[in-house]
Amino acid sequence: MASTQKTRRKTALSAGTPGHIEHDYGALLAEVKTRIQSAQHAALRAVNTELVGLYWDIGRSIVARQQVAGWGKAVVAQLASDLQTAFPRTNGLSASNLWRIKSFFEAYSAHEKLAPLVREISWSQNLLIVERCKDPQQREFYLRMTRKWGWSKNVLAHHIDNQSYEKSLLGQTNFEKTLPQALHAQASLAMKDEYLFDFLDLGEQHNERALERALMARIEDFLRAMGGMFAFMGSQFRLEVDGREFFIDLLLFHRHLRSLVAIELKIGEFEPEFVGKMQFYLAALDAQIRHQDENPSIGIILCKEKRRTVVEYALRDARKPIGVATYEITKTLPKNLRGQLPSPEAIARLLDNL
Repeated sequence: MASTQKTRRKTALSAGTPGHIEHDYGALLAEVKTRIQSAQHAALRAVNTELVGLYWDIGRSIVARQQVAGWGKAVVAQLASDLQTAFPRTNGLSASNLWRIKSFFEAYSAHEKLAPLVREISWSQNLLIVERCKDPQQREFYLRMTRKWGWSKNVLAHHIDNQSYEKSLLGQTNFEKTLPQALHAQASLAMKDEYLFDFLDLGEQHNERALERALMARIEDFLRAMGGMFAFMGSQFRLEVDGREFFIDLLLFHRHLRSLVAIELKIGEFEPEFVGKMQFYLAALDAQIRHQDENPSIGIILCKEKRRTVVEYALRDARKPIGVATYEITKTLPKNLRGQLPSPEAIARLLDNL
């Protein structure tokens, strides 16, 4: 009898091929790992939300007491000392950080649109924006973009250094006319007016093929410079139309926009005929490569130089979504871009769609 039961248990355990068992276990392991990672991310987000909320309340209390009682630096220093004594294992309660917390609250408390956003990014990212951006709309841009595109602190710092706020708002595109309303603002802000490829070891005199090879050799740096939400699809991407071959310099996929992005590299000045060629590429991509659940393909013409009025006229009647940007391969003195920005009302309309 015992022998029969043992045999039945063995039969039950071995019911199915070893390959089938291994496959089922692999699927189980992947499912559990994904669930654990999801829970860990959710826990981190919850902790961050609570931490930023705590700092907000501390900042509000300090500001309120100072306004009523005229507290000075000595009181904040005493508060920091007492808090550190009461919570010796808690970081972030030094006098210098309490002053940062106060500045953080003061920077956002008067702006109803910004206050809810601060809880959606990390404290270190908030500090970076507060300390390095002084204009409320500039801060809103980096808050929303960090949340939207999942920028890390280092990526955020890179974008601030590279004046992404100004360069995104100055971008020359026809997206408003050629993309669905829900998409055009996000696409406009995902593209910059100028890209910095200072990681390239190229002289000022180079041809388009050399530029392409240099970018491919540093593909991770290139994708980061483009904005960090791109996946690489190919270089010299082949299209066949009516028996003829055509090649797109670079093909990327923007993960959040869910759009194929064709990039044409031009080492000289922008010419209007570049738009016609890009429209052809985008029509072929949409017909042959784009999946049904993806958004329309987008084109970026990346030139060494451009004349803004020429670009404006060239894009005016284009039917496909195209942007024209320039690139630099060496760091130069920052351009005075702020005086060229759109009106505050136009900026607000763009940011509201993020």
